[in-house]
Formats: sequence, structure tokens, C-alpha cells
Amino acid sequence: MSEPYVPILFMLGLGFAFAALSVFTSLVVGPKRYNRAKLEAYECGIQPSPQAAGGGRIPIKYYLTAMLFIVFDIESVFLYPFAVAFNKLGLFALVEMVLFILTVFVAYAYVWRRGGLDWD
Repeated sequence: MSEPYVPILFMLGLGFAFAALSVFTSLVVGPKRYNRAKLEAYECGIQPSPQAAGGGRIPIKYYLTAMLFIVFDIESVFLYPFAVAFNKLGLFALVEMVLFILTVFVAYAYVWRRGGLDWD
């Protein structure tokens, strides 16, 4: 019963082994010259500060951009199998996909209205 999964498990094990070997090799072979500058946080060439600028408040546009990315990423994940099996699914699946796309456009309209697409 589990015979078809043996190649998948083998590739999974091979991937984990390669990742572990790569990390171990970099620890053994890599240079070990630590100084204070290398141990500090890197902030794009700006001197690191203990507190975020503006008191740590993050604008809503960051969250809206992330939400927009996730919504359209999930949309593409659901639309691809639908497009592949469109002929076999029938009218019910078409109606369901139209409802799904309408739901996605509601999220898009929300982000647009909140100013998530305006880059100042």
C-alpha cells in the first residue's frame, strides 16, 4: 500500500540530507572572523536604532499590500486547477468560480478604497 510513496519519501530524505550537509559544510569550511560590525543588525546601510522610527507604528499600507498579495496568490492557486479541468466540471463549477472571483474582487475593491494601491 505504501509502495508508491517510496520515491517521494526518498526525494524528501535526499532534500533534507542535502540541506543539512550544506549547513554543516558552511559551518566547518566557512571563515570564523567575527567582529562587532558583523554581529549587529543590518538595516540597509542605515545605523541600527533600538526603536523604530515614528514610535514603532507601521502604516496600514504594509498590511494592505500583504493582504492583496495573499488574496491574489490564493486566487491563482484555485484558478489553475479550475482552468485545467474546466470541461469536466460543468456549470456548477463555473458558478462557484464566478462567486469566488466576485469575492476576490470585493477584497480588491477594499484595498483600492483604503489606498493600498497608491504609492506615495
